[in-house]
Amino acid sequence: MDQFTINLMFVGASFALYIGIAIWARAGTTSEFYAAGRGVHPVTNGMATAADWMSAASFLSMAGLIAFVGYDNSAYLMGWTGGYVLLALLLAPYLRKFGKFTVSEFIGDRFYSPTARLVAVLCLIIASITYVIGQMTGVGVAFGRFLEVDTTTGLLIGAVVVFAYAVFGGMKGVTYTQVAQYVVLILAYTIPAIFISLQLTGNPIPALGLFGSTADGTPLLETLDAIVTDLGFNQYTAHNGDTLNMVLFTLSLMIGTAGLPHVIMRFFTVPRVADARWSAGWALVFIALLYLTAPAVGAMARLNITQQFWPEGTDAQAVSLEQMESDPTYDWMATWQQTGMLGWEDKNGDGRIQYYNDASPEMQERAAAEGWTGNELTNFNNDILVLANPEIANLPSWVIGLIAAGGLAAALSTAAGLLLAISSAVSHDLMKGQLTPNISEKGELLAARIAMAVSIAVATWLGLNPPGFAAQTVALAFGIAAASIFPVLMMGIFSKVNRQGAVAGMLAGLLVTLLYIFLHKGWFFIPDTNSYTDAEPLFLGIKSTSFGAVGALINFVVAFTVSKMTGPIPRHISELVESVRVPRGAGAAQDH
Repeated sequence: MDQFTINLMFVGASFALYIGIAIWARAGTTSEFYAAGRGVHPVTNGMATAADWMSAASFLSMAGLIAFVGYDNSAYLMGWTGGYVLLALLLAPYLRKFGKFTVSEFIGDRFYSPTARLVAVLCLIIASITYVIGQMTGVGVAFGRFLEVDTTTGLLIGAVVVFAYAVFGGMKGVTYTQVAQYVVLILAYTIPAIFISLQLTGNPIPALGLFGSTADGTPLLETLDAIVTDLGFNQYTAHNGDTLNMVLFTLSLMIGTAGLPHVIMRFFTVPRVADARWSAGWALVFIALLYLTAPAVGAMARLNITQQFWPEGTDAQAVSLEQMESDPTYDWMATWQQTGMLGWEDKNGDGRIQYYNDASPEMQERAAAEGWTGNELTNFNNDILVLANPEIANLPSWVIGLIAAGGLAAALSTAAGLLLAISSAVSHDLMKGQLTPNISEKGELLAARIAMAVSIAVATWLGLNPPGFAAQTVALAFGIAAASIFPVLMMGIFSKVNRQGAVAGMLAGLLVTLLYIFLHKGWFFIPDTNSYTDAEPLFLGIKSTSFGAVGALINFVVAFTVSKMTGPIPRHISELVESVRVPRGAGAAQDH
């Protein structure tokens, strides 16, 4: 049986499972559509939250970014993991106790202002749309490779699948679909990693294999450091970047995590406040299984790729085109070349493909001596690394099919959660809360489904021209959430900021961050400039992906300043804040 057929079997079976679950758990009421009827068990909700959280950025892109940068990109791991702890401790239990369906509804009621709710809807939609672009990018990559079509076609196919199960199932359908998707994605991520760790280090636990030794007894990371530095790249395990950006980026990811509405919404689905806390704990356990494995996947993949291009070590003249065509080990390159995400060129006509850092002075000297004319690996998209990893390591066909299903599960699960957050904001917060308060439950449900369908169409269109790799696009979304949503949630629970301060803070944080991103990415406004790097000059050297932390600081400062200038909050709102934050009797707190 050929690989394409095996891929179709794994992907087709997983899709049939997801759509079947969505039909079985179809939402019939707004409570089921928005919050799954508040009847989800904490363990089930923890698993669904993990699937909602571990998006295409975590599954597809993060290991690729770590692989090609090394230690400095561990900020993704630190920021996302630390942010989830922040969310679990500081926000989730209090928001669940408040007892609303959406984040915007909490903000509107807490700040006694329809305007605050409307601004929150705006912030939520912008952050969620940006986030879902990264997921749709991942969907296009996965479908493009495993259905052997271009990424645009893959993206369109993925949009149809999301529409099929998310629009009809709502939160109830999405919850149980995400449980199945978690099982698929975690098996797909860890099984290939176990195989590769055994190949390279003999240790079946990838996280331990990362610190183990290769066949010759040399520590794996030491071997990798030696190879990449010999080719002119930065030392893999060293900090080579800008410390300020690394700190701000980690902080932006952390507080952005705690401000993402599609994750917060998951804590509205459990029966009690105590269940929200347990859900957070279980989700952290399920998330850790992938996040402890990701650094090993990145390092081992980088070692395998580099050794394939220099099969006899760095004294060789690199891999030959003849060997690439005759040796099955290199079949993966021809397959990925068809997607447009991998490319090479024999620039000097020597029949070999030289892969090295042609910006390194040392390698420039060697290139002049050897007759090389530049790095001939012209394109290696970071997003393909995890999906290509089993092929690079020559693993069995069924493992390749499994990781195809896993990559799609990761992207689709988060896309569904984000689209649900967007549709809830439009139907529940905007229409029912602002424009048509007398709308019937049936009408509201229809509006939610139409809003989700429109959101899928918009996200698909934007996903055709993303502003970066999947994880970089997601990082921009985290920055927007960090600058706009997280501060107002924290102030809503732990301070007495008034409505004028909340609105001014959200608008200031959102506008400053968006302006900075658009200014340095050129996105939408300047055609053909969607580079994966920022345009100069940068404010204090801060990258657009790191600016969310600055935007959050601006939000806090503006909110507190305006609040001080405009007077105290009403007494009943003050009592509401205290009742949410401080339990009035343990039993009562658990039952709300």
